[in-house]
Amino acid sequence: MSSEFSRKDKFRYAFDTMMSRGTAGLIIWLGVLSGILILVFSLIIMATGTAPENEGFPTLLWMSLMRTMDPGTIGGDQGGPGFLLSMLLVTFSGIFIFSALIGILTTGLDTKLDSLRKGRSRVVETGHTVILGWSEQVFTIASELSIANENQKNPCITIMANKDKVEMEEEIKEKVPSMRNTRVVCRTGNPAEPGDLERISLHTSKSIIILSPDSENPDPEVIKTMLAITSRSTAENKPVHMVALINNPDNLQAAEIVGGDQAEVILAGDLIARMAAQTCLQSGLSIVYQELLDYDGDEIYFQHEPLLTGKTFSETLSLYEHSSVIGLKTQGNGILLNPAMDRTVSPGDLIIAISEDDDTVVLSDKTNIGIQYKSISHSTSEDNTPRKIVMLGWNWRASIIIRELSNYLYPGSSLTLVADETLCAPEIPEDLKNLSVRYTPGNTTDRNTLEDLSIQQYDHIILLSYSDDLDVQTADSSTLMTLLHIRDIADKLGRHFSLVSEMRDVRNRNLAEITGADDYIVSDQLLSLLLTQISENKDLSAIFTDLFDPDGSEIYLKPVARYITTEEPVNFYTVVKSATELNEVAIGYRINSRRSNPEYQYGIVVNPGKSDLIQFCSEDFIIVLAED
Repeated sequence: MSSEFSRKDKFRYAFDTMMSRGTAGLIIWLGVLSGILILVFSLIIMATGTAPENEGFPTLLWMSLMRTMDPGTIGGDQGGPGFLLSMLLVTFSGIFIFSALIGILTTGLDTKLDSLRKGRSRVVETGHTVILGWSEQVFTIASELSIANENQKNPCITIMANKDKVEMEEEIKEKVPSMRNTRVVCRTGNPAEPGDLERISLHTSKSIIILSPDSENPDPEVIKTMLAITSRSTAENKPVHMVALINNPDNLQAAEIVGGDQAEVILAGDLIARMAAQTCLQSGLSIVYQELLDYDGDEIYFQHEPLLTGKTFSETLSLYEHSSVIGLKTQGNGILLNPAMDRTVSPGDLIIAISEDDDTVVLSDKTNIGIQYKSISHSTSEDNTPRKIVMLGWNWRASIIIRELSNYLYPGSSLTLVADETLCAPEIPEDLKNLSVRYTPGNTTDRNTLEDLSIQQYDHIILLSYSDDLDVQTADSSTLMTLLHIRDIADKLGRHFSLVSEMRDVRNRNLAEITGADDYIVSDQLLSLLLTQISENKDLSAIFTDLFDPDGSEIYLKPVARYITTEEPVNFYTVVKSATELNEVAIGYRINSRRSNPEYQYGIVVNPGKSDLIQFCSEDFIIVLAED
């Protein structure tokens, strides 16, 4: 059977294939062609005997090579016409070949620089933090990681998103001007594409943070990214540590199945709802959570301390001067916050403590801590007064908030719900044990509607975003308008309120400006802080889950009279000892006289030095970890 292709077609196809191999292939072929020309003309000169002074073949090769590389060399040639003609032809061939080579090198260099600018090159890092996706949360996470990495050597953050590399780098430089000693490496790619993930060295990373894209239904993209990561890590038997946000509770189980043991999945809406309920009822609690979640102050760390083996949990509380022990991580029972005071520390247990850094969780060398036993006093009086709450606005998280409130409130408490019926259809939970709910339709951005509520009769105000029916910016604008009206009404009434509002975009949160410890704005910034903490230590996920769960131990601010008398100054060792007698862990205090002073954290002090003397008054509070 005769060939269906002519020699010309085959030659052209071979030439096209060679040209398509890129810069390296073209350089190789040009080199081969140069070698062939030099060899052919050297053989011709040698065979015709036209070489001057009977030069040998190696010398002819060298002469041909020099004229190929430098056309000016021909100016000094002497010899017969045949030799000069051969050198001229070699020189002309060299001009053509090296001109082509320069063009190829220039084009190849431009292509490589363009590829680098587009962020397509591979990342070769070890122990780096990988962020997949792009949103406003990137800036908070990058800033917090730079603080957490200050004591690390050559730390690196790698970001991959469907966004231009240069644009990402410029935005980070603009919004996070100080990255301290942390380098940021950006790459352009699809986080759900295994081929793109190959370029950022996931298997050598310290942790992976998966961000939710800015879309109406971000969860499927997050789950696809998790699937791409777990499929690759499982196939290579190189497990990773990743943290992901899921917005819709219906998608939580699927995400947990995909992530398995390699992922910590955070249900964003549920977390925000629980935090809103807790911070609404306790003045100053928001500042405590902010302190524990960001890296500017004190955080939660794990420490192995063999010298504590055999001691009871209550004994460990007074063995640290600059750290506050809050629990144990055990080999059998996992995370235990505020365990029984007589529980013995086992050899494999880790101490869970609040401290300035992981290297500050060290035992004190004090032998006499000076507990002032005469100042310990336990007042049994508690405020069992029913609370009145008004909730303005609605989204799917509202029902979670209402149920959480019913777990913390005393019987007889009430909640008035005001929401725009053109924007939502509230579904109020039933069978609430301590809380009655009354729904009143109304425009929550209208000043007259707000004034008719007589908000001075309420103890707490919760302002929610219409995020189910409006886009983020429109919903936040509505929330901001209502917030400004509420603050103005409160100022004119001269009334102080516990006010918790919800904004989705951190930029809008910054516009709102928090005016005090009781004026708290819940936003995606909290989720960014939590993602950062868990990316640094996956065990923190169980701790924060417990803290936000009404069935576990939570953080409370309780009257100082419950623990000590206020006649004279006391050290914090005394407060800690008094709290242990009530099966509680004291971790700080609030000075009421500073509740309006932002320079003093609105009076909130977390993890104080235990030897410091403090003069409390009857209006002050002790911050404790307790079951109720």
